[in-house]
Amino acid sequence: MQRPNRSRVARRFRPLKEGRHEAAQFRRRALTGFLIIVACLMALSSRFRYLQVTQHDEFSARSEANRVLTRPLAPARGLIYDRNGVLLAENVAAFRLEVTPEQVKDMPALLARLGDIVPLGDDDIARFNALRKGKRSYQGVPLRLKLSEEEIAKFSINRWAFPGVEVVPYLTRSYPLGEEFAHTVGYVGRIDVDDQSRLDKGDYAGTTHIGKTGIERYYEDRLHGEVGYEKVEVNADHRPLRVLADRGAPVPGENLYLTIDAHLQEVAEAAFEGRAGAAVVIDPRNGEVLAMVSVPSFDPNPFVNGIGGADYAALLAAPDKPLLNRILRGGYAPGSTMKPFVGLGGLELGLRRPSDTVLSTGEFFIPGQSRAYRDDKRGGQGRVDLVQAIAQSVNTYFYSLALDMGIDRFSDVMSRFGFGKPTGIDLIGEGGGVLPSRAWKRARYNQTWYPGETVIAGIGQGYWVVTPLQLANAMAMVANRGVPHTPHLLLKTQNVHGTMQTPPAPAARASVIHKPDNWLPIEQGMIAVVDTGTARGIFNGFPYVVAGKTGTAERYSRKDETWTSISSSPIERHQVLFEAFAPAESARIAVIVALEAGRSGAHDAAPIVRKILDAWLPGDRESQGLPALPSVGASPLPAGDDPAPALDAAADTDTGVANEPEPTDPVIDPVPQNVTGDHP
Repeated sequence: MQRPNRSRVARRFRPLKEGRHEAAQFRRRALTGFLIIVACLMALSSRFRYLQVTQHDEFSARSEANRVLTRPLAPARGLIYDRNGVLLAENVAAFRLEVTPEQVKDMPALLARLGDIVPLGDDDIARFNALRKGKRSYQGVPLRLKLSEEEIAKFSINRWAFPGVEVVPYLTRSYPLGEEFAHTVGYVGRIDVDDQSRLDKGDYAGTTHIGKTGIERYYEDRLHGEVGYEKVEVNADHRPLRVLADRGAPVPGENLYLTIDAHLQEVAEAAFEGRAGAAVVIDPRNGEVLAMVSVPSFDPNPFVNGIGGADYAALLAAPDKPLLNRILRGGYAPGSTMKPFVGLGGLELGLRRPSDTVLSTGEFFIPGQSRAYRDDKRGGQGRVDLVQAIAQSVNTYFYSLALDMGIDRFSDVMSRFGFGKPTGIDLIGEGGGVLPSRAWKRARYNQTWYPGETVIAGIGQGYWVVTPLQLANAMAMVANRGVPHTPHLLLKTQNVHGTMQTPPAPAARASVIHKPDNWLPIEQGMIAVVDTGTARGIFNGFPYVVAGKTGTAERYSRKDETWTSISSSPIERHQVLFEAFAPAESARIAVIVALEAGRSGAHDAAPIVRKILDAWLPGDRESQGLPALPSVGASPLPAGDDPAPALDAAADTDTGVANEPEPTDPVIDPVPQNVTGDHP
């Protein structure tokens, strides 16, 4: 019997559909789907609310930031003029290459490719990398300054290949008189990492340069101005499209007018004829510095945009040290220029009267000692009083006086004239020199003080070191009958509205000469220097009475147990100085000239002072309504007065430090036994 096929049976008996059950199942699934959709819509709505309502301000600002940038506007730097309006520092239009780091994916590759278009030195790249560290990624960083027209054109053609690189206009600093004012006006330079650490980033946003030396650095706050801002619309590549609004225009820095007279400065520098040294000219009535010359000098313009390493190394290695500001940092042995101050100190202390005399026999001995301290003239000058001692530069008089004063009183009196400390002029980097004292030697060498060191200090030798500015400031005090004024360079300022302002005058200070009558014999002695003494003949025909004092210091180096002159040439053997003020009875100008190599103070330094006085005082007459006088050249020394090599200090001017005495010798005499003093 055959059984039926199971598949056929299964097809014959299919289960019946339950409509209600399927409908319920559909409803459940539809509801679940609907709830899921509702939940998603609610989540989306919540997110929309969060973005559009709760975080509206933040995301709106972010969106606006992608379209609008706030760009800083650097202020124009203030200009610098001399007292007569001669321009000393100005701003000139220039273009720089600027890179925005966030728009550059591979910076080394970009710099390499960019160098084929616009020359980039190692110094440029090093400065760029240093500046990047102090800026945000969206801020432009200067890469090359002061592009030429050819470089700008070449880059513009290839601009498409360098996203994030722009040519930006700016104002750069320029010094039209170059070397003449490099040490006084100074220069600006690129802001470096050290500058960034001490600057307010907000105040210097968009600024690339800052004062580095001189007036540019000291009065940075006045010259810089206030930064401004503007809103700029940009495209997706952050390229500016249009300016939307100003948030504050930049305020230019103040213009400065200095006390310096450019013409007098030029005359003084030309008078040096390239010889190394310094000159300072001060109005003793108010402390205004009329001229400051440091020779040799350098051109400050290459420093503005970054001087090359090779050029800078050459300046550093130059044997005549053009970067050294001899006015503030030069160390000179003052020699006989100290004698008027020492003589005045003796009068102030009551140790001498003007009529007191000292016998000059050509040698001076400390009581109980056999070592002789030589005078300038063999056999001596005979009996001399204070006026004669200053006029003829008689060492014996000042040996004796310094010994009677003692080093403690000596140092105290000399400190009244500002020796041993900075003058306080409105420049950074001033040195203090060395005022010989017991405390100084103990601190410097941990040694006791000897009487022989006091003796030679009386003629400006031994440990003495002064700067030309210190000596000029001291001479200005004497010229003003002891009334001191802090030397200064700022005469007046001019703000953005053109208003002139004069800085407040410092408080009046008491005279350093406690007994006014003591000034007269010092004046008479310094007048006699010019009339009949060591500088006779230099000021023949000059319309005013001049009071002056020469100083001549032979340059020596100590080797073993002997003194060896650095140079055998009489025109290079000495360090020479001359100080003066005029008119003697009512001084309007005080001058100090120091040369690092010369024959004598009278022969080399005094003629420079004569040219300075010729350039200034005739104009001073015109300002008073008096007829102008013809310029008179420096008179040569009278026939037969060409001085033999002379000295009145022993200092190594190559180092600017006075020669050290033998540490084991209780009687110090660093002066060679055959020549001392100060010849005409």
